[in-house]
Amino acid sequence: MSAVEKDEIRQAVSAAYVQRLGAAEKSKSSDKSTYSERLGYSKDELADLPDDSDLGLGCGNPTALAGLKPGEVVVDLGAGGGVDCFLAAKQVGPEGHVIGVDMTPKMLSKARANAEKVGAKNVEFRLGEIEYLPIADAIADVILSNCVINLSPDKARVFREAYRILKPGGRLHIADVVATAPLPEKLRKNKQLICGCMGQCAEVAEAEQMLAAAGFSGISIVVNEKSRKFIAGWAPGSGVEDYVASALIEAVKPGR
Repeated sequence: MSAVEKDEIRQAVSAAYVQRLGAAEKSKSSDKSTYSERLGYSKDELADLPDDSDLGLGCGNPTALAGLKPGEVVVDLGAGGGVDCFLAAKQVGPEGHVIGVDMTPKMLSKARANAEKVGAKNVEFRLGEIEYLPIADAIADVILSNCVINLSPDKARVFREAYRILKPGGRLHIADVVATAPLPEKLRKNKQLICGCMGQCAEVAEAEQMLAAAGFSGISIVVNEKSRKFIAGWAPGSGVEDYVASALIEAVKPGR
């Protein structure tokens, strides 16, 4: 894929998420919360967060199994409205720090406004592409991401960037959509499915290979077969749920 084609995909994804942000702002908070509870978020977790932080765009709850500790530095790739950043901020406490990265200015503005609403002093949001993170080397203890890396046209570079910013011994905890079987071309090239987290997701073995090539060890990809039910609702009638599912992806940067 050429650089121009990659940029075209990023632009299409960014435009789609501006539309999704507008739709999410108009939807009932109860509808979004019900969906997020299906993904593994608890009512207590969501109760203290601004309605606009939970946009109902994830495919799992990466903070639930990350084992975050007080004082840790966390980076969220594709922070959206900030829901995972705010949950992480509570777990790492005032001595910790959370950095959310998003490539969509309107989404970033929403996240920053939400940070002010909750008084999250240990959270910041940065504009940037996850393939070119605006973050220094070896500063993060943990990287989170929720249904975002599948959108990237250069996933191998995303994993290399994740490896770069992690400290030795740092951990990767990602909820994402993966392909469990080769996607038919008509699905793989469908722009709506690409922007909807389904069209260009990596196959499980491919994701494992990219993580290993980036330098990660302890690689684990656990597919959630039950997720096919809610994925079917993302593109009704397409049959894409027969080929993709959400998964928890975990890995470690060796060295500690």
